[in-house]
Amino acid sequence: MANKKMEIFSPLEAVQICAVLEDCLDQLAILGYIMPVSYEGRTDISNIDAQEISEITKSQKELGVKFEQLMSARVENRPTVPSESLKFTELGQQLQETSGDLKRANHLFSRAAKQSAVSSDNLRKVQADRQYASDVIAATLQEMQTSGTFQSLLQAVQREEERKSNFYTTIIREEEGRKEIKSLQKRLHDVKKEKDLELQNRNEMIAYLKDQLQEMKAKTDMESRYVKKDTELQVYQTQKKCSTVESDLFIETEKLRIKTDEETRVHMEIENFLRQQQMKLEEKLEYWMEKYEKDTESKQQELNTLKASKANDLAALQELAKQCRLFEQVIIEDRVEKEAARRKVEQDALELKSVKKLQAWWRGTMVRHNIGPYKAIKKPKEDEAKGKDKGKKGKAGAKKK
Repeated sequence: MANKKMEIFSPLEAVQICAVLEDCLDQLAILGYIMPVSYEGRTDISNIDAQEISEITKSQKELGVKFEQLMSARVENRPTVPSESLKFTELGQQLQETSGDLKRANHLFSRAAKQSAVSSDNLRKVQADRQYASDVIAATLQEMQTSGTFQSLLQAVQREEERKSNFYTTIIREEEGRKEIKSLQKRLHDVKKEKDLELQNRNEMIAYLKDQLQEMKAKTDMESRYVKKDTELQVYQTQKKCSTVESDLFIETEKLRIKTDEETRVHMEIENFLRQQQMKLEEKLEYWMEKYEKDTESKQQELNTLKASKANDLAALQELAKQCRLFEQVIIEDRVEKEAARRKVEQDALELKSVKKLQAWWRGTMVRHNIGPYKAIKKPKEDEAKGKDKGKKGKAGAKKK
């Protein structure tokens, strides 16, 4: 179908199809505006889902606490005589019921999380499908308006069929995976039975270890008393060391105080010395300021002298510039006169040449047409024919010239 040449619709059919496609586009656009609002504006649905999830979570916590209590009761009430075996069996049944309730609560929680009324994944999927359909219809509409064909629609359908075939392949593989999961779950159930038996053995081991723990606690109490006495002795020794270190630090503090006093005295002497140096520098500053003022006045006088000489030189320069402009004007006028004379000579020569050409052309015209002094008596027809031939040749030569 793709290899065959696409049939082109008539203009009327194309207009009808375009109208249908435009109607579809409008409906899809309206659907896109309507769909999200049905969930976004409803806060009660999200509150209901949150309430259900909180209730399921609360029940899971209660079942977990009950399961732990039953496990501890089962370990503590292990039958030592045949009369207590009935009570132990009842505890086992209660434990199994609590375990089943806990599994059902987990299943309900996972189902409530997956099948939420305001699932954003479902909304995104529906919006993506709507946008894809709208894009395909828009491309088909544009192609129908331009060329009168619907090749893009056929290509979109072909791509969708390929995607659907890939989806079915994925479903088949998922079913195979589910079968494998079931077999693994069966194996997991067997392993769980083994682990339950192992757990029972472990619980017995835990009881034995509790007895051992009591013995270890007694030993630990004795060791703690010993450690306490040892710690008190170490604290006494540490206090004694600290007192010794404290006395040493006091002596060092006295030394530092003496050194600080000495540093203060040295600081005062340095400050006095720096003040004397400051006074000397101020005197030197006054001397240099006076010298600066005197040098400034002398330099200002020199500058005034230079300005006066500059003004004189500027006046002389302006006079010379004025003379230079006069000389340039005379030179320009002379050049203009020479150029006019040269152009006049060239113009005369050109006019003479044109007059000569005009005279030559006029003579040739008079000769060809027998005008004026060149008018001659008519000859026979042969001579006239020869004359015509010569006249044509002469015209051709004149044209070439």
